[in-house]
Amino acid sequence: MGTRLWGRALPRATRHTGISNLFSSLGAVGKTQKPSEAGRGPMAEAKESASPFRLLFAGVGVFPTAVSRTCHSLEGHPQIHYSKTVEWRHKNGVIAADDENSAEILVVGLQVDCLAQDEIRERIHEYDMCVCRMERFDRDILSRATRLKLITQFGMGLEGVDVEAATEMGIKVARIPSAGSGNALSCAEHTIYLILSFFRNQKAMIKSIQDAKIGEPEGRTLFGCTVLLVGFGSIGQELAPRLKPFGVRILAVRPSWNQKYSSSSDNLKEVGEFQMSNGTSKKDDIVDERGGTEHLHEFLSRSDIVVLCCPQTPKTKGMVNEAFLSSMKQGALLVNVARGGLMEYEAVTSALESGKLGGLATDVTWVEPIDPKDPIINHPNVIITPHIAGVTEFSYTTMGQIVAMAAIQLYEGREITDLEFVN
Repeated sequence: MGTRLWGRALPRATRHTGISNLFSSLGAVGKTQKPSEAGRGPMAEAKESASPFRLLFAGVGVFPTAVSRTCHSLEGHPQIHYSKTVEWRHKNGVIAADDENSAEILVVGLQVDCLAQDEIRERIHEYDMCVCRMERFDRDILSRATRLKLITQFGMGLEGVDVEAATEMGIKVARIPSAGSGNALSCAEHTIYLILSFFRNQKAMIKSIQDAKIGEPEGRTLFGCTVLLVGFGSIGQELAPRLKPFGVRILAVRPSWNQKYSSSSDNLKEVGEFQMSNGTSKKDDIVDERGGTEHLHEFLSRSDIVVLCCPQTPKTKGMVNEAFLSSMKQGALLVNVARGGLMEYEAVTSALESGKLGGLATDVTWVEPIDPKDPIINHPNVIITPHIAGVTEFSYTTMGQIVAMAAIQLYEGREITDLEFVN
């Protein structure tokens, strides 16, 4: 859909030549007057001759709607003005002008680009703000980011960013709080989808349709199962009350819980309440038993379903190893909506083959994207989705608005209000 808004352009124009990493050049940020009303004093001249604020989305063809949602939010902002009508469309995971070979887009204040990983190292010095997505920002790359003021994630995970190096170089690192953005809610819903897809044997359903069969496969119910939530942050807190109506018993492990509680414990009040995304508070007694990491292996031995919903840190990386899997109940289901790096590939595949692990339903993999030829994809007891647990219209619209506002606030020198800083 074309958008026509007024705005003053810089004295130069940037020609869009079909390079896939160029999204668009957006209008001037800040209070802008119509040309007929604008004065032409020294301040106006200085503003127009300044370099545009540049926002980088790292990676091409990954989480493409993160870019489009952010740019739609910028487009709708009263202080952003396009210099001319341009039609946009999705192409190969990025946004491109309709006529890639001839569309001229005037640079007028704020520019949004996408760069592949192999281009970032040489061009990171051109950018004021970066959305890291799944790309790595190590000390070497950050040392070249002489203009960069802020790195943020379009979501929560920052394991690819060397936060210590960024701090030394005066670069702020942030993420979008999961609880208020719809990201945790979306991940919670997707967790239930993964569990039900496995329990009702989605792969066998598809085969039955292909073979013109009805009345098979026979599935399982969640009713009566024990579910362990490994991590009880934003996702766990959204997931627990949604699982409870299925008639399950819920266990949870969180490092800050240094002793074991049950729902009938007199000490339960020490755990308190948590806030759901819809603004309501839920008492923690929705979780039947909770404990610290020292209780993990005991809880694993009693759980029919184990859900990984904790951050990947140096301590949790590779936590699903041989010892973890050997502690699990025979034939239990492992669900992962966190990070693929939590799981050791060889340990998981070995446990699947032996039958110790009854199934794997995961939204994340060891290497992303996963190799389509990886034999684990075709294992009958494995369901894999392409890292989409948090990718919903609700969450991406909200997060796009947050990133767009952060870019505007940074450009204008105002306090950034909706991001969670980690340094």
